[in-house]
Amino acid sequence: MKAGVMRWGLMVVLLASSGASADLARRRDAIVEVVQKVSPAVVYIGTEQEVESRFRRRSPLEEFFGGPGGEPDRQKIEGLGSGVIIDPTGTIVTNDHVIRGASAIHVVLADGRSYDAEVIGSDARNDLAVLKVAAKEALPIAKLGTSSDLMIGETVVAIGSPFGLSKTVTAGVVSAIGRTFRADNRVYNDFVQTDAAINPGNSGGPLLNVDGEIIGINTAIFGGGAQGIGFAIPADKVRRIVDELTRFGKMRPSWVGMDAVDLPPRVARQLGWDRSYGALVTSVEAGSPAAQAGVQRGDIVAELGGSRIQDAEDFDTRVRGYPARSAFPLALFRDGNMRTLQVTPSEFPARMVESLAWDRLGLKVKDARMGLAVSGIRAGSVAAEVGLAPGDIILRVNNQPVATAEAFKEALLTARRNPSVLLLVRRGRYGYHVTLAFEQGSGQNL
Repeated sequence: MKAGVMRWGLMVVLLASSGASADLARRRDAIVEVVQKVSPAVVYIGTEQEVESRFRRRSPLEEFFGGPGGEPDRQKIEGLGSGVIIDPTGTIVTNDHVIRGASAIHVVLADGRSYDAEVIGSDARNDLAVLKVAAKEALPIAKLGTSSDLMIGETVVAIGSPFGLSKTVTAGVVSAIGRTFRADNRVYNDFVQTDAAINPGNSGGPLLNVDGEIIGINTAIFGGGAQGIGFAIPADKVRRIVDELTRFGKMRPSWVGMDAVDLPPRVARQLGWDRSYGALVTSVEAGSPAAQAGVQRGDIVAELGGSRIQDAEDFDTRVRGYPARSAFPLALFRDGNMRTLQVTPSEFPARMVESLAWDRLGLKVKDARMGLAVSGIRAGSVAAEVGLAPGDIILRVNNQPVATAEAFKEALLTARRNPSVLLLVRRGRYGYHVTLAFEQGSGQNL
């Protein structure tokens, strides 16, 4: 009798266990599989940044006796974000704004392992950074997928550390692709929009498809109290920039050799263009990549990389996301017909670097014992108008230190598509800021 009861009890336990397993299998959907597959590769990133406070805090005794105070003091500010491992040797992708200005970067894996990280390369314009940790064993990774075949409405999963809550998972759909918007005096372009919840701390974490592949790097949320509007840098763009940062530590200036302006409605009608978007090509440098591809003055740029071009600023910003030798399709409207050309940017020609400063700003520079010195000023130029003179020392360009002529050239190339450039100049014992507006004319096909 007891043996029968034991067998019956065992059968009940086995049936219950079998039922529980079946229930788990039924509940194990694509999102659960993605989380279990990829979450070990998603990391928490903590940063420390030293900043100089305006005044040093005085002790109670100093306050009472009137001791010395008000001297500058340094304070540590902590930041947080997310990242994702894409290489088993410890290569991590995150946002530039997560690690910008950090004096120390700490990476914590999902299993609790912690590492100090070094920055391999970063690019503020595209808000991407590549980190490296020294791991003794192979680390879990997530596969970098593609974003060119994304479908509106397909399911996506975001994993990160919003508000420091590590291993947080949210799910949603692709709301839009090729999204461009303006926020904080900056143009965000070619983004994947999603309604998967993205909050502060999610920055740098992956946006994944149901196959567990990275289709974007989460980077921004829409301000103004909007809910369910988050943005991610598309995977194809991430791949191009990460490769450039890994190889060179920065995004090298590239060149296509054409200029475009906003398309006036009157001109659009004259050319037979009945759309509200696009940019008008105003000039093409002879022998440039654009000329070799077949771009002509008067063409209307409709799409770049498969996404619409809204205006000239959108076009310029999109081009910056393609390093040298990374080809992109350019859809043009000409003579009533659409045509698509392949444009392959090249490295910025050395012959044009010096002319950029001379023709559009009116100054020449040279390395000197005291730093970077102005060696020449063109009469009638913007540099002459603001009073720059030979012997002035240029310390910064757009707040970036420039101690050599080579550093000055790189900073100028980065700023060349802006309407103006800010210089910090020292003359004698005094320093002052001057803003130089780029002149139009020769050297503008950049």
